[in-house]
Amino acid sequence: MLLTLQKEFDTLHKNGGKPPKLTPGDKLYSTLKYLREYRTMDSIVAEYGVCKGTVCLAIQWVEDTPAKDGAFALPEKKALKRKSDSIQCIVADVTENPINRPKEGQKEYYSGKKSATR
Repeated sequence: MLLTLQKEFDTLHKNGGKPPKLTPGDKLYSTLKYLREYRTMDSIVAEYGVCKGTVCLAIQWVEDTPAKDGAFALPEKKALKRKSDSIQCIVADVTENPINRPKEGQKEYYSGKKSATR
């Protein structure tokens, strides 16, 4: 995957320009941390010393680039669901959760008037 990212990186930066803050290896590593370890972007920002937008763009680039190459393409949704597959059982959690309402002090914030706009 790193070779695919490096090849795409070289084609994007063949004319020169300002060097990016993250190398393709750093972009791949930060994306894997984000997806696998469920780290927040803020912790990745603190580790690499870049802004949150840079990390967000790096993650999007790493997700999109291998898919364009075709070597890492996932099957389509229709290929995953075939006619022979049938649903055997559906489980749903439908328990009710009580909502805590304020018992005292609500009168201070509620005037009792309805909105006149219609």
